[in-house]
Amino acid sequence: MSSVQSQNFTPDELRHMREAGKILASIFRDLRGQVRAGTTGKELDAWVAKEIKARGALATYKTPEVNFPGVICVSINDAITHSVPTDEPLEKGDLVGFDLVIEIGGMKADSAFTMCVDEQPTGAKKLLLTATEKALYAGIDAINGAIKTGDIGAAVENVLKRARLGIIKNLVGHGIGRHMHETPDIPNYGQRGSGVLVPIGNAIAIEPMATLGTWRIIQDADGWTMRTADGSLAAQFEHTVLITESGAEIITQL
Repeated sequence: MSSVQSQNFTPDELRHMREAGKILASIFRDLRGQVRAGTTGKELDAWVAKEIKARGALATYKTPEVNFPGVICVSINDAITHSVPTDEPLEKGDLVGFDLVIEIGGMKADSAFTMCVDEQPTGAKKLLLTATEKALYAGIDAINGAIKTGDIGAAVENVLKRARLGIIKNLVGHGIGRHMHETPDIPNYGQRGSGVLVPIGNAIAIEPMATLGTWRIIQDADGWTMRTADGSLAAQFEHTVLITESGAEIITQL
């Protein structure tokens, strides 16, 4: 049976990771209040950078491991993820996604969410946001002790397929801990019983990404920003979880 090596976190490492997760969740809670029409990605990036420092954490995106142009990815409308913050002002009704990794004591926590600017989403926008977030929790709920990656992917895929959304296939979730991206990959599709076994005690980031159109993606000239190939709206939701004997502990929530 193919399985991932145990990460063997020490008690201090687990404490640091949980602390990073709580700080990230608190930043996201407060970030929602900063998002409004007219605000730019660079302004939001600067606000997040200030909050990370004030709360005693480190922005992983700015470390040599990543060397991203900002501290947070700000993805607008057809941008899916890895989007560089720009001077483009947000407009009412935009879908904007945020993906953030921070660390305490070298231990990482990773989370993402997508929201609608200055209005309650309706119609296709509401479906996209609701189903993508629901798919995240379906993947988390599939965990009941050690689990194969295909079981998580199948749970995510089932929700997104029922909503008739495009499922991004070449961007995946991942193991996380001492490094931002560790083994294994966690695809947002799969077959139950397939993939590699992730043992109890390991940490993974589950991150469904879906669109109102194609699953195919293109990359901007900046070398980072990933967009839908057909210009359709996209959404991303993500949590870092610890796999336990009885389920999953979500560390990136308050």
